Amino acid sequence: MAGELTDLGVQSPLIHALAAGQPLRVGSFRFLFEGERWEWSPQVERMHGYEPGEVELSTEVVLSHKHPDDVGKVAHTLEVMRRTRAAFSTRHRIVDTQGQVRHVVVIGDQLFDETGDVVGTQGFYVDVTPAVSDAHQQVVTEAVAEIAESRGAIEQAKGMLMLIYRIDSDAAFDLLRWRSQETNTKLRLLAEQVIADFAGVDYSENLPERVVFDRLLLSAHRRVESGG
Repeated sequence: MAGELTDLGVQSPLIHALAAGQPLRVGSFRFLFEGERWEWSPQVERMHGYEPGEVELSTEVVLSHKHPDDVGKVAHTLEVMRRTRAAFSTRHRIVDTQGQVRHVVVIGDQLFDETGDVVGTQGFYVDVTPAVSDAHQQVVTEAVAEIAESRGAIEQAKGMLMLIYRIDSDAAFDLLRWRSQETNTKLRLLAEQVIADFAGVDYSENLPERVVFDRLLLSAHRRVESGG
């Protein structure tokens, strides 16, 4: 992780702020229809206030952390997803074990087995809760500005993610960085592929459904590997 950030020319304040000093705001999840089995990455567990491996996951546990005003919407989304086995995306609030409210964007794509059957969903959480630390916010903002000057593709890809997912600049950078780490793809190359993919979507006046962009984002690294 630090190697990737250093390769971008980012100085140590950003590494400490985004990597060591603060938890990464993006993490992955997986849900299997059979037995309704959930898996959270350590980042998602920490978003909910748990240490990795501390909680035994179930649909009831997942829903218990949804904000009371949002739980009905999320439960309906899960029901539709189980019934149709389609991809989904949602923006809602969760409440962690300390009672802190967090705003999250959750993107889920279809999970296939070796025969091509849809057996679940997998995707990621993005914590888009407004930053509470002005000092941390300043460090991140300055560092992102530095990246923007030297890496236009990253800034452009961030802008696209901000528009599609209605997230701020820092969360968009976290999302790109997380996909880079998860797929072992250079951040600049991944950003360039996201730009090409999103710009290549065919539409007239109205943007396509967000699931189109979800799938492009989740699979961009494969097109980097194949050269387009």
